[in-house]
Formats: sequence, structure tokens, C-alpha cells
Amino acid sequence: MSAHASSAPPTSTAAALMPRHWTPAQALAVFECLQLLRQALWESYGPQVQQAWREQLVPDGQPPEFDPDEPF
Repeated sequence: MSAHASSAPPTSTAAALMPRHWTPAQALAVFECLQLLRQALWESYGPQVQQAWREQLVPDGQPPEFDPDEPF
């Protein structure tokens, strides 16, 4: 195991999936690869991705009725 690897337990589900034996150089290589993939996806599908995000964030149906006299 590399001297740079943290011995602390992962703090998230995603972190728990990550290999704990990578060197910082290996982690950087994966990060750079993912960044290039992200950029290529954005260049190819940017508007469609934005629309998909909007559709996920906007709730279905009408907003709830608002009564200004109702307390919090």
C-alpha cells in the first residue's frame, strides 16, 4: 500500500467503492481520464443533459396552493 493512501474509513458510498491502493499518480490519471470523458460528453450532449437536469429538478404537477395567512 502507498504511504499516501489514507487509512481513514471512507466517508461516502462513492468513496467506499474507490480502490484504496492507488498511488496519487494513478488517482490523477483516472481523474484526468474522467475529466476528458466529461468534456467530450458535454460537447456532444450538453443541451440534452441540461434538459434532462431540468426535467429531474422540476416536480411533476402543479405547485401546492399557497395561503399567505397560514403560519409556517
